Amino acid sequence: MRNNNNEANKQRITMMSSSAMPSDDGSSSSMKALWMPFTPNKLFKSSNRPRMLSGAKGMYYWTSENKRILDGTAGLWCSNAGHCPDYIVDATQRQLATLDFGPSFLFGHDKAFEYATRLVDEIAPPKGDLDRVFFTMCGSTSVDTAMKIALAYHAAGGNAAKFRFVGRERGYHGVGFGGMSVGGIPNNRKQYANCLLPGVDHLKSTYHRDRHAYTRGQPSWGAHLADELQTMVATHGASTIAAVIMEPVPGSTGVLPPPLGYLNRIREICTRHDILLIFDEVITGFGRLGKGTGSEYFNVAPDLITCAKGLTNAMIPAGAVFTKGYVYDALMSTTPHGVPAIELFHGYTYSCHPVAMAAGLATLDYYRDHNLFDRATAISPHFEESLHSLKGLPHVIDIRNLGLMGAVELESIPGCVGQRGYELMERCFEDGVMVRQTADTIALSPPLIVSNEEVDIIVDTLAKNLRLIE
Repeated sequence: MRNNNNEANKQRITMMSSSAMPSDDGSSSSMKALWMPFTPNKLFKSSNRPRMLSGAKGMYYWTSENKRILDGTAGLWCSNAGHCPDYIVDATQRQLATLDFGPSFLFGHDKAFEYATRLVDEIAPPKGDLDRVFFTMCGSTSVDTAMKIALAYHAAGGNAAKFRFVGRERGYHGVGFGGMSVGGIPNNRKQYANCLLPGVDHLKSTYHRDRHAYTRGQPSWGAHLADELQTMVATHGASTIAAVIMEPVPGSTGVLPPPLGYLNRIREICTRHDILLIFDEVITGFGRLGKGTGSEYFNVAPDLITCAKGLTNAMIPAGAVFTKGYVYDALMSTTPHGVPAIELFHGYTYSCHPVAMAAGLATLDYYRDHNLFDRATAISPHFEESLHSLKGLPHVIDIRNLGLMGAVELESIPGCVGQRGYELMERCFEDGVMVRQTADTIALSPPLIVSNEEVDIIVDTLAKNLRLIE
């Protein structure tokens, strides 16, 4: 059923989007104040029908025009349990009325300790010894936290010369200066190129369309690409490399499943040279691949895991970093017992936010009680089959999938990269389906509650509009 709690707000947004006067840039005056993130602002604000959302429930959004939109993206890879589950909403509201905020510097509260314990017991990869959790605010802050922990760990062990990080082309690690530096998306970096971290190198992307196109699941070719890390070790010296960071499956750049054996070889090289391995699981965590983490899915244990999004079902912003016990212990050994000496000078005002912790605990309950990770595994074959039925339609040059992650890549219009993808996203929205556009790739990541029938509606809508776009 629809969430009707925001009727007045919905009416106000409708008035804003339909009747406000245009400003100098073509936008309505009521939209002028907001600078929208990762959005072509002028294009959005000058639209006659901007994509304004006013409510959500289950698999659906509602627009300010009272139109129902099937969510094929779990919001932004994050509402894994669907929108506004009553159980999570209720737990969040109760906490907000009990302890709205408590400082996490020099003070604590029960839910933070309880949630960290349950994350270690229920989500961290089995036998991976990832048994410490540092709470952050989002994926970007999780990445910067993991990078700082890696540097502090090596310094605590007398290896402060280990300062380099290795990222990967087409990797996305958020928008902090650390995450942008190790990230490999040119448009995210070029405006800030003079201020990115020094000492960062990038492995080549594992994606090769000529060898991987239309692969279902992991491609068989490409494990040897991991050996480039060994070349970097020879070039820079292992004594200078602090950590390698990568997404098990890059999502924001178009769902790029790793070649079989690639992550295992990266792990082996890192272990051999005392380099920490960080998996950025902001997208792949919490059931997206049918497991608590991608680390568990691939049976590769990193030294740190960053996460966010599905951590609280996006009910409240939150992030976290899992670390192996020896990383934590190395920093604890730098200060004597009984002395108020801070081991890691790092944290956020909203680390361990009580409302986020309550939302996270309820989210874990919901995942467990509704068997959502197993459900994702069960529906993945149908998702794969349906998605690959788009092969051969106009403009489609590749289709990729793993778990409940999928992508349809389109041939770009020369000189207009992204135009075709944007038009397809717009057309699908007009037809009642939300998909995600990254340049000329359409990404799909439906909530784990999606049904086979809803998968087919999403794919059929894509198919219809692929036949209509130029």
